Amino acid sequence: MNTQEFITAADGHLMHTYNRYHIVMDHGDGVTLYDADGKSYLDFGAGIAVFAFGYNHPYLNGALKAQIDKLVHTSNYFYNEPAGRAAGRLAELSGLSRVFFTNSGTEAIEGALKLARKYAYLKDGSNDHEIIAMNHSFHGRSMGSLSVTGTKHYRDPFEPLIGGIRFAEYNNLDSVKAELTEKTCAIILETVQGEGGVYPADPEFLKGVRQLCDERGILMILDEIQCGMGRTGKMFAWQHYGVQPDIMTLAKALGCGLPIGAFLAKEEVAAALVPGDHGTTCGGNPLSATAANAVLDLFGQSDVTGHVAEVGAYLADRLEELAGEYDMITGRRGLGLMQGLVFREDYPLAKLVQRVIDSGLIVFTAGGNVIRFVPPLIIEKEHVDEMIRILKGCLENPV
Repeated sequence: MNTQEFITAADGHLMHTYNRYHIVMDHGDGVTLYDADGKSYLDFGAGIAVFAFGYNHPYLNGALKAQIDKLVHTSNYFYNEPAGRAAGRLAELSGLSRVFFTNSGTEAIEGALKLARKYAYLKDGSNDHEIIAMNHSFHGRSMGSLSVTGTKHYRDPFEPLIGGIRFAEYNNLDSVKAELTEKTCAIILETVQGEGGVYPADPEFLKGVRQLCDERGILMILDEIQCGMGRTGKMFAWQHYGVQPDIMTLAKALGCGLPIGAFLAKEEVAAALVPGDHGTTCGGNPLSATAANAVLDLFGQSDVTGHVAEVGAYLADRLEELAGEYDMITGRRGLGLMQGLVFREDYPLAKLVQRVIDSGLIVFTAGGNVIRFVPPLIIEKEHVDEMIRILKGCLENPV
């Protein structure tokens, strides 16, 4: 069966919830993906910021193969060693003492929202608390996570969603203050907005939100699903700002391709959830937790965050140069190896991205007019140079 025959057959059964490129990926190695026809692609998407250590990594593969032969699943009626060990390591790295493992980032958001509301309920016995989220944010597509996703066209077809959600402007502290009420129990935001267009939080904004939460007894929830796990040059992006959340969500690079997410919380906050309040069948199973431990091992074996800071600065500089050369590019923003190149609103960006992928470079869009660069954290400067070469070749001719 050739590529087109496979795509036709798959389209006959898969729900059309993704506008997929007509490529069948077959295997990967390092920072390169290969399709079923043998064509290679330099990957600056990393499975949407998932494959932090690239493809076919021998240490990660070896850990997973050994665990598959040992134990894959038991249910959360029992303890398993990989999950317990991973929880302790994440708690130590973050300073947040309790961890709940999920299967995805969306599930981590769901758990964080439930925890915030249960904590508030225990304080005053009321169940009409409100949560402030940010416009242009993205937290997932389940009913709960969609409720705090600040892009109206995602939410409209699925209303009514969960109530008590107010939206403020990201990086606008006055806007957040304007949405505060006596019912506000939590403020949720991405430390760096991803799908919304790669917007890092302004230091004054993030510190201001933390201060508001401290003054009013409100929980600060930071979504680090895309920007966490070393992507910005720190293990967690909030570590750049000198703040700490009360609740944090993780996923994506936590498992480097294995389905695992987590929400973490301070001891006092986490104590609000008791047996029966929350659960998951497969969350934190031995195989996924083994992936998390292998990822944490790799972070400990070398200065990954230092490498990200160095190569991320180089990537930012090369993108700034590119922005200065082409009129259709209006700017660059980002942090570490989470960068965005901003194009004019009227520029046919989708056509350009298709051309770029056809030329052997994988990138994704964000926020409608931004090319997002979230490569594996192991890329080198020569990979950045190759990416720039391909991208410039695609920009030379009108789309």
